Amino acid sequence: MKHQKTISYEILSLESLERDEQDLLEQAMLATENAYAPYSEFFVGCAVALQNGEIFLGNNQENRAYPSGLCAERSALYYIGAQGKGNQIKTIAIRARCKNVPVVKPITPCGACCQAMVEYEEQSNNQIVVLMMGETGNVLRIVGVRLNLLPFYFDLAF
Repeated sequence: MKHQKTISYEILSLESLERDEQDLLEQAMLATENAYAPYSEFFVGCAVALQNGEIFLGNNQENRAYPSGLCAERSALYYIGAQGKGNQIKTIAIRARCKNVPVVKPITPCGACCQAMVEYEEQSNNQIVVLMMGETGNVLRIVGVRLNLLPFYFDLAF
């Protein structure tokens, strides 16, 4: 039996977003400044807004003993979870820049980060908004990680 899933997303200009989403994307870009990426020279920043307005930052942290590094998204999400606030996540913004190549298209999270987002989304019982952008260019905006970013997330129930 054949099945089909449809995902929903928007491609927007930065200026067309609400001010709080623009600000969150700016925070994500600022977070790239503290990324540790001497090997890839690909600096990723993440800013996470909670329902109460608090913002937490994360960035990628590489290590010469691959794969010991950690992505920007999980560095922020796991810190939030460690503070007992994983069930309060509202919006996640992701941006990147590269030392030698302009990043002009939205940067999407890896599968491991998407899976972590799904599980925090389940904890919050709310659809998380994810904003993805390069250094410049358009913004990819999705609402609902489980539905629109990782519809085939890992789960023991089928």
